[in-house]
Amino acid sequence: MNSELNTSLLAGMLKAKRGSTGLRNTAAQIGDISSATLSRIEQGKLPDVETFIKICKWLEVTTETFIISNTKTKNVSSKDKILAHLRADRELDPETMKMLTQVIDLAYNRI
Repeated sequence: MNSELNTSLLAGMLKAKRGSTGLRNTAAQIGDISSATLSRIEQGKLPDVETFIKICKWLEVTTETFIISNTKTKNVSSKDKILAHLRADRELDPETMKMLTQVIDLAYNRI
C-alpha cells in the first residue's frame, strides 16, 4: 500500500490551533517537542512518528486524518476532515463547537 502524510494539512491545522500562541508555549502544551520541531512541521517538513502522534492527540484528530492513500482503500471522509478542522480552531468555545458538530452531523445524515 502506497501512502503518504499530508504535511500541508498537518501544518495548516497546527497553525490554526496554535493561533497567536508562541511556538514554545505550544510545544510545552503538546509535551516533549521542541519549538524548532514545531516550526519545521509548520513549514511542511515530515515529523517523526512519535511527534506526529503527539500532535494528533493535541489536535484531537486521528492519525488517519493526514494519511493520503494511493490505493483503493477508504480515505478520510469530508465530514471527518471538516470536524478535524473545527476541533483545531481555538477561537470556538466548547458550546459553539458542540452546536456546529451537531449541524454537520445532521447535514451529512441527510445525504
